[in-house]
Amino acid sequence: MTALFALATSLLWGLADFGGGLLTRRAPALTVVMVSQSIATVVLGVIVIATGGWSEAGPRLWFAVAAGLVGPVALLSFYQALALGPMGVVSPLATLSVAVPVSVGLVLGERPGLLQIAGIAVAVLGVVLAGGPQLRGAPVQRRAVLLTLVAALGFGTVFVLITEASTTPTGLFLALFVQRLTNVAAGGVALYAAVRRGAPALPEGGLRLSALPVYGFVGLADVAANGTYAVAAQHGPVTVAAVLASLYPVVTALAARGFLRERLRAVQAAGAGLALLGTLLLATG
Repeated sequence: MTALFALATSLLWGLADFGGGLLTRRAPALTVVMVSQSIATVVLGVIVIATGGWSEAGPRLWFAVAAGLVGPVALLSFYQALALGPMGVVSPLATLSVAVPVSVGLVLGERPGLLQIAGIAVAVLGVVLAGGPQLRGAPVQRRAVLLTLVAALGFGTVFVLITEASTTPTGLFLALFVQRLTNVAAGGVALYAAVRRGAPALPEGGLRLSALPVYGFVGLADVAANGTYAVAAQHGPVTVAAVLASLYPVVTALAARGFLRERLRAVQAAGAGLALLGTLLLATG
């Protein structure tokens, strides 16, 4: 169950990143985050009301609030790092986020076997290579590296927090709703501040209604990924769940290859193969 839900997390996050990347080509990143997360919040609110999730309210929801505050900071740091570039360095470096939940799992006493340790090492290497790292001729600003490390720490922290936010299915819906509500509130403040500084709030030509399904998919896929990761981490070793859930860059690269006909570099193809090998080692270990 852990491997299945963790791999589902990678699939959902990879597709959400692909969709979000397409949207940010036409709209400001903050706008994409706000619209997609607002749609997801409304849908989650309906689900919480329908399932009676309010009855699960308790102190654990503070973990969801914390995840909702950390998430936007990590995401905006990541976008700013991508803007400073080069993307071939920033994207693979962000996969260091897996170190946070893996470290927590080890501190809590998890001890993966030798085959699983090998699988973790191979999978993480595969994910880094799948991002297409620029191994030479890639000047990197210190600020870009710092922002990427902040993003990685934030993403990894969200992994840990959302796992602690609930223990039941209905409680998970409520936790995800609170997380997204906090996301929208924090993102709204950031968007207001950006507009005050002169940044555009909407894409040129306004927000097209025909694009709303894509915004909705991005937001809901991101939410679903948080949910499947929480289930994976609660029903098995966090060290395994975190590594398998971090395979989403491979999915994004393959989606770009399939839908946009982007050609994979040799290093990316090798990374995808290593990630698959690492997955098999983790599953059999």
